[in-house]
Amino acid sequence: MALTGRTALLAAIGSLPVGILAPSWTGMLAVNAPLTLAILCDYAMAAPVRTLQFTRSGDTSVRLGDGAEVHLTVTNPSRRRLRAQLRDAWPPSSAQNPGRRQLTVPAGERRRITTALRPTRRGDRRAERVTVRSFGPLGLAARQGNHQVPWTVRVLPPFTSRKHLPSRLARLRELDGRTSVLTRGEGTEFDSLREYVPGDDTRSIDWRATARQTAVAVRTWRPERDRHILVVLDTGRTSAGRVGDVPRLDAAMDAALLLTALASRAGDRVDLLAYDRRLRAQVQGRSASDVLPAVVDALANLEPELVETDARGLAATALARAPRRSLVVLLTSLDAAPVEEGLLPVLPQLTQRHTVVVASPSDPYVARMAGTRGTIEGVYEAAAATQAQTQRARTAEQLQRHGVTVVDATPENLAPALADAYLALKAAGKL
Repeated sequence: MALTGRTALLAAIGSLPVGILAPSWTGMLAVNAPLTLAILCDYAMAAPVRTLQFTRSGDTSVRLGDGAEVHLTVTNPSRRRLRAQLRDAWPPSSAQNPGRRQLTVPAGERRRITTALRPTRRGDRRAERVTVRSFGPLGLAARQGNHQVPWTVRVLPPFTSRKHLPSRLARLRELDGRTSVLTRGEGTEFDSLREYVPGDDTRSIDWRATARQTAVAVRTWRPERDRHILVVLDTGRTSAGRVGDVPRLDAAMDAALLLTALASRAGDRVDLLAYDRRLRAQVQGRSASDVLPAVVDALANLEPELVETDARGLAATALARAPRRSLVVLLTSLDAAPVEEGLLPVLPQLTQRHTVVVASPSDPYVARMAGTRGTIEGVYEAAAATQAQTQRARTAEQLQRHGVTVVDATPENLAPALADAYLALKAAGKL
């Protein structure tokens, strides 16, 4: 039987998609036929959502702490004007701005909107979906739908230590003989002869050249080029701990990036691997111009794993990646238990063939605790901090007895300290 009057209007309302009307309108519509008719007409005149077309463009990568822009183009192929509220959904760590916006697209035209992102975490940030609520000309009813419009922005490590690169490159040029300041009596490749001055290493005197002239002649050296450097990141449970304001792994990454940039400029070949119980990331066989971008990209999605690092597997993987003599830089923790039970037993396998550097970020809060006095709590904190520092120094001493160079510094100082250690080894001809 056909429905008439108020019954027909209620049936029409019931046929509307759920969610297009506010709950408070339901009772009013039951007794207000003109308003109901207006809402139905408004809904019918709203531009369809399903036929909308979307494309994206913009940034695909950004350094952590910097901003990125992603553009979303909305095409309205229908014959109705689109009056809509649009939400472009990104993960919360993307820190997008704005979240929702009003949009008007005439029939057959397109509009582009821009979303600003300032991510707060490393890794890939993927756009989830675009939600559009299309209103009729009166704004009384709306159609709503979702569209999947994929886009990925890779958030790269910030590389805050790059500010130290110019000063280390200047020191590298001194070692390499590219400035007027020549390194005296160091290195492994002969560069030139010059007159002896007080303070020169007597082992660098060239007696044959001296016999041919009236002055004492000494050899000058430059560091060897094309050395192999293997950077190993420990991504086990100890790398998840925070030192200062950053995770230990992030501080290690920053040091690895500065070392990679410096060593590649020095003409050395740099490889990288990240390991805990299995290989998490690797960069191998890249040219000097490609290695830094490759390392940055490999580190972007790297996260600590809450497992104990397999030291034997790490050593075996490092030896497989470095078949000939190399500089192996292990970025790990100096906590006593992991070093004594894991690293020390396998260390001779590495030191027998390679020059080994162990670098670890220390917690600046421990140093502050060691200086506290004046209260009972402060004295206990100072005693605990001093004990921790003593234990850490003892662990470093154990590594040094095996011929390992140890770099122990706070997160902000670890990268330049590791670069200095590399330059010192290079100057001494130990690479």
